[in-house]
Formats: sequence, structure tokens, C-alpha cells
Amino acid sequence: MHPVRPAGTPGKPQNSGAYYGQAVASFAIALAAVAIGIYQLDADGWVRAFLGIGVLYLTTSAFTLAKVIRDRQEEGR
Repeated sequence: MHPVRPAGTPGKPQNSGAYYGQAVASFAIALAAVAIGIYQLDADGWVRAFLGIGVLYLTTSAFTLAKVIRDRQEEGR
């Protein structure tokens, strides 16, 4: 989802509740995926590949979550 700008409001767009929820859910899903992968680790190639993708997903989700939190804090100013 893209940030929503209220009609007639110039300046920086505001994030919708759905956008914020999606960012939080994405972070939680990525963290759970890595935790499950580590728990199931047998050192097979596909397991290592899964962990690698999970770490990449967690990293990008962390950036999104940080952006959303920052935007929420800036809205309160």
C-alpha cells in the first residue's frame, strides 16, 4: 500500500493504518521464518539457502518498519 494523503492537505503524505500493520506483520513473519529455519537447521544446502533468504527478508522488513516508526513520530510533531 502507498501512503495516503488526506484531500486538500499539502506536504508529506500520511501512512494508513493498513500500511503500518503490513510493515509490522512483515517484520514478524520474517523474524519467525529465520527462527524456524535456525531451529530446523541440519546444515543441508536448502536449509542454508532458506536462512539466507530469510535474513535478506528480515533486513528489508526492518528498514520498512524503521521508516514507518519514524513517519509516525514525525506526524506527532
